[in-house]
Amino acid sequence: MRLYLASTSPARRALLAQTGIEPVLVAPGVDEDAAVDAARAELGRELTGPELVGLLAVAKADAVADARIAGSAVDGFVFGGDSAFEVDGVLHGKPHDPEVAKERWRQMLAAGGGTLWSGHCVVDRRLDRGADTAADAATDRTGGAGRAGTVPPVRRVDAPGGGPLGIAGHLGDVAPGGSTLVAAGDHVVAVDSAVLTFAEDVSLDEIDAYVATGEPLEVAGAFTIDGRAAAYITRIDGAPSAVVGLSLPVLRSMLLRGFGVAWHDLWAL
Repeated sequence: MRLYLASTSPARRALLAQTGIEPVLVAPGVDEDAAVDAARAELGRELTGPELVGLLAVAKADAVADARIAGSAVDGFVFGGDSAFEVDGVLHGKPHDPEVAKERWRQMLAAGGGTLWSGHCVVDRRLDRGADTAADAATDRTGGAGRAGTVPPVRRVDAPGGGPLGIAGHLGDVAPGGSTLVAAGDHVVAVDSAVLTFAEDVSLDEIDAYVATGEPLEVAGAFTIDGRAAAYITRIDGAPSAVVGLSLPVLRSMLLRGFGVAWHDLWAL
């Protein structure tokens, strides 16, 4: 069973590969700033962390789900993801500029940490799926073995009722460190989050040296836990993979609870 990754992120691909899944990488070509600006203008307010990452995850997945890859229609599941780091109520994306990255790090260290929001969208584009939809499967799936409450149930919703945010408008409030999943038609959308704590003794020289490597410039929050910044993070409350850009346990639950598909069905054997 094929998984299309609406991203060219090496980190997301590596996460999936280490679990036995070899995705088809496709650049979604979404104007993220325009999408966020349009939603913000229609809502008349700033987007919350869950709303922002959910909106962009859906936009990326939809862009690939309706595309033709090498002249053929998509046949499988399409995953779109997005991340943002929230510090003291302010959302941070990719800094791009070294001076912006340094200032972000000063703010993050002053606050002691923050919340990484990770948005997920899976679209079912299996050509042989018949009449089954994510919503139908979600009604029957309550999840597998494990502690009760570790993953929230999939809620069935009507996509048009989400307002300017579409399906992402149904995500609701998500507490830092929590997650939520909703299903509408052939879409399942989720937000996972992790609360990070930074070391108290990181110096300005260390910040300068880290930014000089260029690693933090094109990643949400200006850091990576699978790179040089790992030494500056002392605690993660939540799925570590969510901080990398794709919560593996939540993606597994989306597939199982939303579509009745087992994780191992996607393994490249």
